[in-house]
Amino acid sequence: MWLCSLIRRLIPAAPSDRPAGTSAGSPAGRIAQADPRTVMQWQGAGETVIVDVREPHEHAAGHIPGAILNPLSRFDPSRVPTDAAKHLVFHCQGGMRCGPAAERMMASGFTGTVNRLRGGFAGWVQAGGPVER
Repeated sequence: MWLCSLIRRLIPAAPSDRPAGTSAGSPAGRIAQADPRTVMQWQGAGETVIVDVREPHEHAAGHIPGAILNPLSRFDPSRVPTDAAKHLVFHCQGGMRCGPAAERMMASGFTGTVNRLRGGFAGWVQAGGPVER
């Protein structure tokens, strides 16, 4: 838990009031929110890469089909597949940990948009999204 607190102090969370796909010119400006239904549409059309930044035990208990596990505790931007033709979506359990992960992704030199799943995995489940166990 202390590690999460330290990370939050060192890397502030991304702004949460920016709609998906918008940009403000700064690295944090390329971090957007995407609602679960929009991400479901992108996923159904094969237009998204979903990265789960929760811990392995959380992922094993249930995850979004096709999500790539890259836990925040050892997040490695080089393990995130980037495809300019696809929406990049990060998610955690409730929507907080994906902010620091998105900031790390931007700090690594990524120039696209990172979409944070609004409400995280809990929001996905509440919206009726499919879950693999």
